[in-house]
Amino acid sequence: MMVLPTEHFTATRLLSSAAALNFPFSDAVKYSILGLSVSLLLVALGILVWQAFRCFRSKRTTRTLHEAGHQQLANGELRYADDGSQASRQYKGIPTIKVEDFDVDVSSESSLGSSPPPADNKVNGWLHYSVYYDQQYRRLVVTVLEVEGLQQQNQISSLQLFVQIKLLWKGSDKRERCIDDRVEGTPPPLCKVLQEWRTRTVKGTCNPLFGDQFSCILQDEKALDHINLRMEVRDYDKYSRHTTLGDVRTSLEQFNISYPLELKGKLHTPRKDLVGEVLLSLKFLPISQRLEVGVLKVQTVQKELHLGAALYARVSVQCNSCKLKYQKTCAMECGALTVFNEVLVFHLPDFALQECKILVSVFETHSSRKPSKHLIGQLTVKKDKHSEDKHWSLMMFSAHQPIARWHDLLI
Repeated sequence: MMVLPTEHFTATRLLSSAAALNFPFSDAVKYSILGLSVSLLLVALGILVWQAFRCFRSKRTTRTLHEAGHQQLANGELRYADDGSQASRQYKGIPTIKVEDFDVDVSSESSLGSSPPPADNKVNGWLHYSVYYDQQYRRLVVTVLEVEGLQQQNQISSLQLFVQIKLLWKGSDKRERCIDDRVEGTPPPLCKVLQEWRTRTVKGTCNPLFGDQFSCILQDEKALDHINLRMEVRDYDKYSRHTTLGDVRTSLEQFNISYPLELKGKLHTPRKDLVGEVLLSLKFLPISQRLEVGVLKVQTVQKELHLGAALYARVSVQCNSCKLKYQKTCAMECGALTVFNEVLVFHLPDFALQECKILVSVFETHSSRKPSKHLIGQLTVKKDKHSEDKHWSLMMFSAHQPIARWHDLLI
């Protein structure tokens, strides 16, 4: 390869210029800059390794808590695993847990307005949970730990267990009720669901471990004296027909929860709570096979009134295993006594009424909240082969005449 003289001269000149280039620093300054650069590189590598170690340890701790429901104490704070659901939140401002009366049965007495459980339906099992009220942040924290000793006849592999939690506000015992022919005496107090949560689902075990934590803000500490905690252990069903295996009830006024209190409650046969009353009228026209259901009044307990809150009732009728299309009343402004005075007409099938059931569901709607509606309670008036509701009997005895009676609204 031949190099031209002009190109050879240019390359020689550039090499001479590079050799003549010198930095205007002494050797000591050069070595100092080199040492500082190496030190910064080592510091950056150290930070990178530390962050990777923290990330790995955090993932391992979270996985262990989700699988074993284990609680860890670190730096004087109690940390819980969170399922990642929208309702559950991690709350780390909790001091060390203090265990008090761990093996005592803390379930409260049976709720008024609910039917007694059958004697042969025995429920086994215990629920471990903890409650804590942070006075500084005015926050109530409930943690579901585990369920143990649950005995089911079904196959264990088919179980999909979760815990449904409700905070019930117990209203005043002094309330008015319209005079009717029901039980005389002082009416039982009504309840209201303040908050409702559910844990994650654990499959294939009778002793599920959860470790899920939930919290809500209570501005007034005295409100704890009116709050009952109801926790139901349920078997999940994809069609929302969940089976309640047992429940545990706790009245917060009987405990000092200014520190985290870990409790163990025995599961009892599920019961419903009285959340309101509905004045219902029924009228049956046998010739035209028409049933008229009148929703007259709804009485509920109101802790506080919200702007945009309204109530409406949804009525569905099922006769001879034929479910008719449900109908809804208009939404009325929410109050302690909400007046509807609406009559819903249902055309029944043209054959004898062997079995019939009327289901009334009362919903509360909020224009400024999500979800915009939630169920307040339900009631059922039915006739079947084994029993017949008194209201249904009076309606059939007094055809063509509307018969009105008060019914308990349960949840």
